[in-house]
Amino acid sequence: MDFLTLFGVYVVVVLTCIVLVCKYAGQEQTPWGRYYNSVTTVVSPCVPLWLKRLFSKALHKLFHERNNAFIYTHLLLEGAVYAEYSYEVFGHCKEMDTTLTNLYIPYVLLVLHLYLFYLCCSRDPGTVTKAKHATQVKVYPYDGELFHPGEMCPTCNLVKPARSKHCRVCNRCVQRFDHHCVWVNNCIGAQNTRYFLMYLLSVCAMAGDMAILTVDLLLNVVARTGIMYAHYVDAQGQQQPTGMAFVVQHLFLTFPRIVFMLGFLIFVFFLLAGYVMFHLFLTLGNHTSNEWVKARGRGCQHCHPHSGHRCHSSFNPLRGFYSRGLLKNLREIFVPLKPLKKKKQK
Repeated sequence: MDFLTLFGVYVVVVLTCIVLVCKYAGQEQTPWGRYYNSVTTVVSPCVPLWLKRLFSKALHKLFHERNNAFIYTHLLLEGAVYAEYSYEVFGHCKEMDTTLTNLYIPYVLLVLHLYLFYLCCSRDPGTVTKAKHATQVKVYPYDGELFHPGEMCPTCNLVKPARSKHCRVCNRCVQRFDHHCVWVNNCIGAQNTRYFLMYLLSVCAMAGDMAILTVDLLLNVVARTGIMYAHYVDAQGQQQPTGMAFVVQHLFLTFPRIVFMLGFLIFVFFLLAGYVMFHLFLTLGNHTSNEWVKARGRGCQHCHPHSGHRCHSSFNPLRGFYSRGLLKNLREIFVPLKPLKKKKQK
């Protein structure tokens, strides 16, 4: 199997995983989710009914029931990347006189990342309980557009606090619900959003730092061998100068595991960097992913063409019903709001 074929298979597998996660992790409104819907509409008539049922049941169990499958996958992928980094990249970089400080930074980031990952998995996101309900319902006022007073959760049998949502996977209402993350097998809510953001940043830092070290290694190999200025003999027996495609293929054949690791790191970095920017955008406007989906899915009930009503959309990037200014919005993530206590009159 040549380089281009193997690389094509690699890209198809990665994109398929992205589409499945977006579709079955509650992200149907994303372009990937809509693409999945279009493809399944075409392919579905050709698939046997028993296979569709089996596939649907497996995906439902994987994405719509609490399980640790993605946690194990997460740890397995990290273990594979760090094993390759330690086994090959670390030694080659050390021979190139890369400073030990730079080589040990990924391990420091790994320790920090694992701690944040543990917090995301284990910390309560802000479960709405009968004991805390009277307090939790006072944290945020109802905006009258996305959240209305008196709405009941039929499962928990409690009045929904503003900005809360019942998670079908965890089977609980969560205060300031953002989304359910399959990678940490937990909801992201008022009490653990700060850990989730730092967790995403730590993954980006790890992937970016190891990618830079790996690129430096490969560039050093290219410079030392002088392959950019070499020639090769083609199928017709003619000498041809090497180009970028030839150099990449040569590196892939010489360091296959390192090149695959680098491709995976670059993919993870850009994917999560975009996800981090999206969550920072939400944070600065004091919004949640759940509110973003709800605001895009339905408009204000008073907004009719000739009503003259101007609703204050709760999804303005910098302003909104719950926005208190950039710094206070950011502070609210790291220090979750508590209901204000009335001062006793003397």
